[in-house]
Amino acid sequence: MVLEETDKQLVESCKCGEQAAFRELFERYKDKVYSIALRYSGDAGTAEDIAQDTFLKLFSAIEGFRGESSFESWLYRLVVNSCFDHKRRTRRFLPAVAAAFDLIRAPGASALDEAMRLEASERVRKVVDALPPEQRMVVVLRYTQGLSYEEIGEAMGCSPGTVASRLNRVHKLLGRRLARHRG
Repeated sequence: MVLEETDKQLVESCKCGEQAAFRELFERYKDKVYSIALRYSGDAGTAEDIAQDTFLKLFSAIEGFRGESSFESWLYRLVVNSCFDHKRRTRRFLPAVAAAFDLIRAPGASALDEAMRLEASERVRKVVDALPPEQRMVVVLRYTQGLSYEEIGEAMGCSPGTVASRLNRVHKLLGRRLARHRG
């Protein structure tokens, strides 16, 4: 893949200390890193801190990148670790991603339909907010970044089966908790 080849070239240039290569990697991935951090933390300021931490880790650890996985997978792992590190440091509840489960508004929906959609979205958000960090991160990577189970497993240091299991638990939990509010 051309993108992976370019990433490899940029990484090699970074290892040689070329500042332009660092800048190019940052420009190429800053939005993706920030998006994951924002969807995990739910707060723009916190997401900026996590993204900054991720890029500091990236630039200090790039010498150790061996290319056994794609650069993008390695970067996802750094973001995941930064999110979890931030959680451990702050020891406070982080709001979770709601966009992953937002219901799509049907064209021509009434104000009542919109109010019901927003209420349902808020219930989903509250359930997702209460998830353990590992389950919440699986939701973020799967539903907001569109990663495969294999890619999520690689980023989180677990097997695709573990990813599937965590998502299955989330889906069942959502189903049970949201069923309480029906009818």
